Amino acid sequence: MTLAAFTIARYTLIEALRNRLLWLLLAMALGAVAISGFLNELALTESRQLQAALLGAVLRLAAVFLIATFVVTSMVREASDKGLELLMALPLPRAVYLLGKLAGFAALAVLPAALFGALALFFAPPAQAALWAVSLLCECWIVAAFSLLCMLTLNQVLPALAAAFAFYVLARAIGTLQLLGHGAGAAHGAGQQALGTAIDGLALLLPHLDRFTRSDWLVYHDGGAADLLAIAAQTGIYVALMAAAGLFDLYRKQI
Repeated sequence: MTLAAFTIARYTLIEALRNRLLWLLLAMALGAVAISGFLNELALTESRQLQAALLGAVLRLAAVFLIATFVVTSMVREASDKGLELLMALPLPRAVYLLGKLAGFAALAVLPAALFGALALFFAPPAQAALWAVSLLCECWIVAAFSLLCMLTLNQVLPALAAAFAFYVLARAIGTLQLLGHGAGAAHGAGQQALGTAIDGLALLLPHLDRFTRSDWLVYHDGGAADLLAIAAQTGIYVALMAAAGLFDLYRKQI
């Protein structure tokens, strides 16, 4: 069973490389460097700090966008080519297929994390750049697992991509939404307090991606082991939950 999952993961990664994904990553990296360099020339003060913060933000968004898009389109292509039906016809548990796909997408996420982490070395010490790169890898794993779940559940490209990007934006903004909700609740009445409570409930369900891949690690070099442990714990919990949900949905399908 382990060999079958490894084979599925291997061919998933090969598919990404054959689709010139590595060249796209390089193009994104060069584009991000060019944009940040241009704004560096416009800045009057703290130009290097501005360039590091902007480069970190752009690279993070590029990695997440690329991983989510590839996961969804790969699953769609496989469904169109009847590859899923073929795999399900083999004497293999469906869990092997799901874990193999997740492993392949997880291996793919190493490419942007390693490449973009290498760029971070130009602005931060090796320890901080490594923390930023590992955090980006964990962020991509969560997005890949959720994108896979969306595709298994929704079966359509646009709804799956919209759901994945909405999940990401909400998870990145949940900390800010909590602050706004608590501030509004303190200033106004019961309705605003109820809104703050609802936002707190939503925050319990979502990963706090606002604490992942922070640009201030590249600017102020203030990341530490506690940040890495919190990120690793959230990644393990949410990837496991999404894998379990995807497995439930996959087993109930009649293929």
